[in-house]
Amino acid sequence: MIGVLGLLPIVIIFQIVIYIEVLLGDFLVNIWGRYENPWVPVLLFALVIAFFAYIGYLLKQDKAYLLYFVEKIIHRIPLLGTIYRVSKKILGLFRGDEENRLREVVYIEYPKDGLWVPAYITNRMGDHVVVYVPTSPNPTSGFTLIVHESKVVHSDMSIEQASSFVISLGVDMPKPDEAGRLIPPPPRPGV
Repeated sequence: MIGVLGLLPIVIIFQIVIYIEVLLGDFLVNIWGRYENPWVPVLLFALVIAFFAYIGYLLKQDKAYLLYFVEKIIHRIPLLGTIYRVSKKILGLFRGDEENRLREVVYIEYPKDGLWVPAYITNRMGDHVVVYVPTSPNPTSGFTLIVHESKVVHSDMSIEQASSFVISLGVDMPKPDEAGRLIPPPPRPGV
């Protein structure tokens, strides 16, 4: 699974590049008719790769003004703007953007007391934290909970180690000594 997740972004990029190359090829066929030269698809593929590299360069230099303009237009479209904004934040969580990145790994008791699951703190709101609980074996699916800070047990695992634990269905436990800290608190008197 780790190998699949490692190659998935590359496969997605190749799918996007091939899709755009096919679109450009169809566009050229509609304008000039069928091309017989076998180098045309190779040239189109290289142009698409160069285009993505150039956009990446502009984004790193913070000079992608046309992209920023398109983003502003997308943000103004009611449903698409919301989908775009949320998907961009989610990608930022896993990409490691400084302002949006997953902050730390914790354990929470869920779905009931005595059952512990690893979670990522994604936000803080006063004395509450927003946690994302990944599901096995696909950590990109899961659910979000708001819990009181006192209900979390902090972990020494990194985001990568916790993701490996979830993907491996618990087989890869990088910090097995942490299980001892997950003893439920003693019952409160009078409750």
